[in-house]
Amino acid sequence: MSRIGKLPVTVPGGVEISISADNVVTVKGPKGTLSQQVSRDLTISQEDGSLSVQRPNNSYRLRGQHGLARTLIANMIDGVTKGHTKTLEIIGVGYRVTAEGQGLLLNMGYSHPVRIAPVDGIAFTVSADEKTRVQRIQVSGIDKALVGQISADIRKVRKPDPYKGKGIRMQGEIIRLKAGKKAGAKK
Repeated sequence: MSRIGKLPVTVPGGVEISISADNVVTVKGPKGTLSQQVSRDLTISQEDGSLSVQRPNNSYRLRGQHGLARTLIANMIDGVTKGHTKTLEIIGVGYRVTAEGQGLLLNMGYSHPVRIAPVDGIAFTVSADEKTRVQRIQVSGIDKALVGQISADIRKVRKPDPYKGKGIRMQGEIIRLKAGKKAGAKK
């Protein structure tokens, strides 16, 4: 049995869950509504403020889908109640980010500024630390996959440099710096 899949998902108050005939799970909460199609072979049952996912047999495909379906449903419930956030840090002299309406304007050392268009369901917050001169972008929304994808797209604008560490990185990401040229290296 899947260690993750067999755990029940607790449904907090104020959250409505509906399951259609072909296993489309719809979660409504205070922050919005999310829907997700899960495998039709799995059985989803809801009782007394909890939701559980069962599989009919131990086939390789269903074992993989079991934990995934449970985690997707748990992420939807967290999203409509608390929301999901990811924080990115911009490190480097001359690198700037500014909020432009609902989107972002990034000056990352290119000949042109890079615009990040606003996305439905995603909010951007820009802050700066005056002491360390690190700017932070907070990406928040109810859909965990969309928040992660938008964060990855922003990081792709200027990945961290492997020699100096300058660029855009996720908060808490550790960049292992390469050693540069060594003066007077012996043969």
